[in-house]
Amino acid sequence: MNVNAANASQLDSPPFGEGPGVGSDSLPFREGAWVGDESHLRDHKHVGKSRDFFSTSQAVGPGLILWHPKAAMVRFLADQFSQQAHLLNGYEWVYTPHIGRAGLWETSGHLALYKDSMYSPIDIDGDQYYLKPMSCPFHIEIYKSRPRSYRELPVRYAEYAQVYRYELSGTLSGMTRVRGFCQDDAHSFCVPDQVDVEIRHALKFSLYVLRTFGLDKFKAYVSTRPEEKSIGSVDQWDDAIALLKSAAEDANLDYDIDEGGGAFYGPKIDLKVQDSLGREWQLSTIQFDFNLPERFGLEYIGADGQPHRPYMVHRALFGSAERFFAMLVEHYAGAFPLWLAPTQVTIVPVTDNQVDYAHTVAADLKRHGLRVDIDTGDDRLSGKIRTAEVDRVPYILVVGKKEVAASTISVRSRDAGDLGPMTVDSFLEATKTDRQAGTATLIS
Repeated sequence: MNVNAANASQLDSPPFGEGPGVGSDSLPFREGAWVGDESHLRDHKHVGKSRDFFSTSQAVGPGLILWHPKAAMVRFLADQFSQQAHLLNGYEWVYTPHIGRAGLWETSGHLALYKDSMYSPIDIDGDQYYLKPMSCPFHIEIYKSRPRSYRELPVRYAEYAQVYRYELSGTLSGMTRVRGFCQDDAHSFCVPDQVDVEIRHALKFSLYVLRTFGLDKFKAYVSTRPEEKSIGSVDQWDDAIALLKSAAEDANLDYDIDEGGGAFYGPKIDLKVQDSLGREWQLSTIQFDFNLPERFGLEYIGADGQPHRPYMVHRALFGSAERFFAMLVEHYAGAFPLWLAPTQVTIVPVTDNQVDYAHTVAADLKRHGLRVDIDTGDDRLSGKIRTAEVDRVPYILVVGKKEVAASTISVRSRDAGDLGPMTVDSFLEATKTDRQAGTATLIS
């Protein structure tokens, strides 16, 4: 598989679960094209510093990201869309703790197989607790909290879960490999004859969400049974792998086989997306699990009135909020689409005499849900426009004497250039489709 080492998945081969400042204000830019080493100029660490997106602090600890307001707004908007999309498409939202008792991780097998990647235990009242590296056991405990009937399955739980993994210090890199990150976890508990539907649903839903962010070049990798160690029968593995292949084919995805690349507890399908420079990023993972339902003794009561073991499907969509944000920064070179831009509009009054009018325009736009800044600084008009351009703001609205007299705004688009004078209403109508691009829908 052709994956850049620097872009290796934050979710590489966990034992159970989803397997997976202030800087220059004048980046080289000419007629809409980046000048110089484009990959460097798009690098999320470079852009993150120049745009004041995020930082780390030795006082906080390595690999622990501090999200600054602009990046936090992008994350908020992405999370808001994704959460609403989950709720519309059959998922139930849950929240779980950051820590769990040692016995939970013993049952799951993490302490036997994953302890080196977990933080050291915390002693609380004589019991040992561990920061969670993933949320699977917590969602399992929610499932186990009461008896389940086959009639209520499938059950799909989703969560934005803050997890912690002890990555070696030499492997830490910006937001792509960190020690604390937010994983968009989901788990489906289903009867055996629902697995095919669940796999297809998870894949279709993942593609829908990613395409909403403007990502549309995908390749799938189906990971098969490892030779040395696996649980479940060969027939179970063969059936599961066939379902994954069929789902990829029905979704019109090119896919490769990663021979022996599955975890010991089940096969998986990884979605990798190409960014605007043609680089691959691993994002979504959909994974069978023949192991945890057995370890935790999961049951449902079947139509025959007898207890049966459910199947479990893990799914991560973004992978992690940190890594997904880094990918979006590099894909768009920091120029986010209108619905996702932290600031959608900057209003620039020509002189102080137009400041009151600028506030009137801003209030009107905000009533329609736009995120608006007004530049009332001491810089000249050209300097204010340049600042907004460097900040990759989608629209700059200039207001001078003529605009005040005509009750209009002079519109400059980041992507289309000078659009001339408009009324506020005509501007709202012209941008309506792009502003609503992040509205969640029910998929068929």
